[in-house]
Amino acid sequence: MSEEPKAKKKKGGGMKMILLIVVAMVVGGAGAAGGLYAAGFFSPKEEGPKEDPNKPVLVLAGESAEEIAKAHAVPHGDAAAAAAHGSAHGKGIDLPTPANPTAYQATYFQLQQPFTSNMSDTDAFAQISIAVSTYYDLRVIDAIKTHEMAIRSQVLMMLAQQPQESLLTPEGKRALQGRIKGIINDILKQKTGFGGVDNVYFTNFVIQ
Repeated sequence: MSEEPKAKKKKGGGMKMILLIVVAMVVGGAGAAGGLYAAGFFSPKEEGPKEDPNKPVLVLAGESAEEIAKAHAVPHGDAAAAAAHGSAHGKGIDLPTPANPTAYQATYFQLQQPFTSNMSDTDAFAQISIAVSTYYDLRVIDAIKTHEMAIRSQVLMMLAQQPQESLLTPEGKRALQGRIKGIINDILKQKTGFGGVDNVYFTNFVIQ
């Protein structure tokens, strides 16, 4: 009879020992986890770069480029700051042509004044009128209107460097379209942070 309480005491002491071991493991595990966290093993997941609110968006077929631009409009000061930030950290982004253009709405814009310049190798001059298209919202067209002076200057400088013969062939005209498109997108990227012009069209082309 006298040994039965001793057995119970032993059992109770064993349970206490198990509890102490579990507590030690939990505390030790928490300490180890804290050490790993401090070492950077469990650092919080970094967020990717935030989408620039000034970036034009694609316009689905049937949608309004103007309404989408209004819906995504940001205050003028914020837009200017975003453009300045983009210019300070690179040459801006050339927005790509969508893989399936038929799913999107193209917007066209005619530059009102023609471009007139002498040729580089003759006394002849070229006079061209151009229009542009974009699959992005109206902010691309608004940017072209805002920075038309810079666009006109660069296009005229490039046009004055072209020999007459190169502009008399279909291949030469297509190459000129590509150069003008590049100039416009480069200026938009510098001024706003984004390009967006998909194509350039000649609405008048005269060499005299």
